[in-house]
Amino acid sequence: MSTPTTLERLSYGSSDGCLAMGLHREVITVTASATLTKEQSGALVVLGIATGATVTLPAPVEGAQFTIGTSVTRTSNSYKIITDASTTFMVGAVMAGDGTIATSGDVFEADGTTIRAVTIDGDTKGGFIGSTLRFTCINATQWYVEGL
Repeated sequence: MSTPTTLERLSYGSSDGCLAMGLHREVITVTASATLTKEQSGALVVLGIATGATVTLPAPVEGAQFTIGTSVTRTSNSYKIITDASTTFMVGAVMAGDGTIATSGDVFEADGTTIRAVTIDGDTKGGFIGSTLRFTCINATQWYVEGL
């Protein structure tokens, strides 16, 4: 899979790249479960509900990306980020912990063939203000995940 040729490109053909003035990033605040769309690629998705929510990633489009962060500390239920289908997986790693250095530092790995979701429970797996995950689609069946 390669980046779709139908995407609009900001370029005038220079090997140096291009300059785009005044770009702003879309910010999506989640206060209930949400399903993202490919058109929202590049957005900052803010989990703004303390009682947990599920965010579903869109069907894979190579190069699509989302940053998901928390603006409130999760107090009940879980935050869950899940792929769109049973045939779409995550690959990469996330480091999680709690507010104290002594008990932090667990690493959760996604192998690219079985893991479909990241669950943030706020007890032993993150969910504090400032938790951040980045998802980048790398092919037709995988999202690369990284974060703290």
